[in-house]
Amino acid sequence: MTDEVDQDGIPIVAVPARASVGRRKAIIEAAREEFLKVGYAAASMDAITARSKVSKPTLYSHFGNKERLFLAVIGGALRDAYAELGTPPCEMSRSPDLRAALSGYLGRWARALLDEDLLRLRRLVIGEIGRFPELGRLWFQITDDQLNRPLEDELAKLHVKGRLHVPDAPLAARQLIAMAIGAPQLVRTMLPERAFDERELTPVVTSAVEVFLSHYGPSS
Repeated sequence: MTDEVDQDGIPIVAVPARASVGRRKAIIEAAREEFLKVGYAAASMDAITARSKVSKPTLYSHFGNKERLFLAVIGGALRDAYAELGTPPCEMSRSPDLRAALSGYLGRWARALLDEDLLRLRRLVIGEIGRFPELGRLWFQITDDQLNRPLEDELAKLHVKGRLHVPDAPLAARQLIAMAIGAPQLVRTMLPERAFDERELTPVVTSAVEVFLSHYGPSS
C-alpha cells in the first residue's frame, strides 16, 4: 500500500490478489454504508471492521488509514454512480423538435440526479467538503464532463445553425441546468423527506426550457 493519489487527489489502491477481492469488496461496501450513515468524523474503523467481517489488520493493509479509506470509497462511489446513470447522448442539435429534445434530455438527467442513493452521497460530500475538497473537485469535474459540456457543445451547434442565439454556450448551459435541475436538486438535498413526482418535476423542466427558449431563441 502506497500514499499515491490520482489526478483528482483520490488514493490509488492497488488491485488485490484474487484471494483478497471478496474482502476488498466487503470493506468497500461496509465503509460506504458507515460513512453515509454517520459521516466521516463519527465513523470508526472498528464499526467498519464489524460491518465487513474483515480483520482490522486486513482493513489497514488495503487502505492504510481512515482518511484514505474515506477518499477511496466515496470517490469510487461517486465515479460508479455517474457511470451507472446510463444517460443518453446529448444530440438535440439533430432533432427537428428542439423544445421536446431539450425537455427530454434535462428530464432524464433530473430524474437520475434526484435518485435517493445519489442524493445521500451528495449530502455526505457537501458535509465533508471542508475536510476533503478533493471530493468537491471530483464531483464538479464529473458533472462538468457528463452534463455541462455535452449540453454546451449542442447549444454551440444550434447557435451556428441559427436555431438559437447563444453567444456564450457555457453560460447558457449553466443557466438552463440551474433552472431545470438545480432547483429541485437543492430542495431534495436539503429536505430529504421532500419528494418530486412526475406531476411536479415535469412542469419544472418544461417551464425552464420555455424560459430558456424565450431568451435564447433566434430572434433574441
